Amino acid sequence: MKKSLPKKLKWGVAGCGRYAENTFIPTMHMMRKSTVHSVFSGSNERAKAVAQKHAIPQYFSNYDDFLKSGIDAVYVSSANAHHYKQVIEAARAGKNILCEKPLALNPAEAEEMIRVCKENNVMLSVNYVFHFHPLVRKAKEIIENEMIGKIISISTNFNIEIAPSSNFRHLKSGGGGALMDVGTHMIDLLRFFGGEVSSVCGVMDSIVYNSEVDDFASAILKFENGGYGYFNVSFSSKRAFNRVEILGHKGAISIEKMIANRHSPSKLTILLDGEAKKSFRKRANKQLLLLKSLQRSFLRNEEPVVTGYDGLVNLKIMEELRKQCL
Repeated sequence: MKKSLPKKLKWGVAGCGRYAENTFIPTMHMMRKSTVHSVFSGSNERAKAVAQKHAIPQYFSNYDDFLKSGIDAVYVSSANAHHYKQVIEAARAGKNILCEKPLALNPAEAEEMIRVCKENNVMLSVNYVFHFHPLVRKAKEIIENEMIGKIISISTNFNIEIAPSSNFRHLKSGGGGALMDVGTHMIDLLRFFGGEVSSVCGVMDSIVYNSEVDDFASAILKFENGGYGYFNVSFSSKRAFNRVEILGHKGAISIEKMIANRHSPSKLTILLDGEAKKSFRKRANKQLLLLKSLQRSFLRNEEPVVTGYDGLVNLKIMEELRKQCL
């Protein structure tokens, strides 16, 4: 029997970190057909504080009770090491899921998560927000229309400072490091523009902080359709030019002030052979655009734009890079 679809989504947020508290939940308040109905944290005090701050009806420190609280969908925003268990339990409870990146600690976990979601007829998406920026979409359209010709190379950079602390991002056992935290975004962008990847080679290091996880990672990816992708990411850069550059045979595209920048308008610049340079600026809420797309998918029971498969493929690329750097 086909399950009836809700007219409005009741979301549960699992994990009450800063992004969930200060970005995700406030963005969800902008949605017309979605509402945050429950929050979960391992700390009851933390769950209560976030719920009260955002006028959320229910809060829990027991995950099973959270899943039984009348929610339709779950945003898994917990530490990386908890994604595997929380996604599987949410899937078995029949909830559609948006999981924070990276999807899991390794491809084996991700494959099981995808399998369990499929067995329980629920959808799984990953919070890769850059897909949804209008200038990224425009650049993709230019590539697909072959306006810049055959792709030669695509480069992406995401360099910020996150000084060592007890946060999971700095714990090897917690799936921390610059590659897992921000590198996964850049790999996803490279695949979005250039297609699937046939090989990867690169480096990982702890250059500044000498911690147990990488504070720098850089790699070259070869696209199956030809051309190369390059990314470099770090946790140790106080100031950086974070941009996307796409080089084709007949022209080039750059996107500036989009990565690691939530407040200023982003800038798209297009160089085409025989034409004057064109520039466009656009301010956009990437998280809101992702949620609107995902809300439509969940309410219509349609496959999301970003799926668990994207999270799995990105993990396979990162695992291959880690193997080379052992």
